[in-house]
Amino acid sequence: MSGRKFFVGGNWKSNGSKASIHALVEALNGASLPAPDQAEVVVSPPSLYLDMVNSSIKNNIQVAAQNCWTETSGAFTGEIAAEMVLDLGLRWVILGHSERRSIFGESSDMVAKKTKHALDVGLQVILCVGEQLSEREAGKTKDVIYEQLEAVAKQVKDWNNIVIAYEPVWAIGTGKVASPQQAQDAHADIRHWLASSSRGNATAESVRIIYGGSVKADNSDELARQEDIDGFLVGGASLIPAGFVAIVNSANQKQKK
Repeated sequence: MSGRKFFVGGNWKSNGSKASIHALVEALNGASLPAPDQAEVVVSPPSLYLDMVNSSIKNNIQVAAQNCWTETSGAFTGEIAAEMVLDLGLRWVILGHSERRSIFGESSDMVAKKTKHALDVGLQVILCVGEQLSEREAGKTKDVIYEQLEAVAKQVKDWNNIVIAYEPVWAIGTGKVASPQQAQDAHADIRHWLASSSRGNATAESVRIIYGGSVKADNSDELARQEDIDGFLVGGASLIPAGFVAIVNSANQKQKK
């Protein structure tokens, strides 16, 4: 066993209403989850519902924002400052998700700036990286991931408050899933990158690397058995309480190793 605590994040994206989110929170509050020393669980509702969820969900489930900005305040219509996230009592934010990169045009440099600012104010970051299908087919998976990570490394020296989420873009919301070996290979490459240069082996061994991309209850156990997969960032399946709970409980596969 690696000693890295299993981590599962549920990214609710732009889904839900007051009623449906209340029902989802109630279901999660009644669910049987691993002990907090075995797994860390975070859910990420749309920003309008962050306070509602944070004030009503049980305390062994944390809440994350889906995005935050690079500045403390100012004329940035529609943006949420990291300080505002912290002011709500939240500890986590998702940054660099492929939908932010592809739909909203966020560059790796922008993701890096957001990551640095979030860390500087005291948030922990779920940092998303991953390749397009064309990049995988061209044999550029490692190059793409390393470029995304290097941009952050230029801004950030301490990776202790970062969880890296490897999300192959071609597997997000498509029903396609990287095979356990494909996912393990990418995670091993990321851990190798972490061990390189000044970051060192201690950082590589301690930073959690989680997998995202059409994770469901019927594939999470096998993925969780892979050596370098430390958990999951779950999209659509996180809106289905029973399925999400089953994914969280795949932490038991790590306990068996």
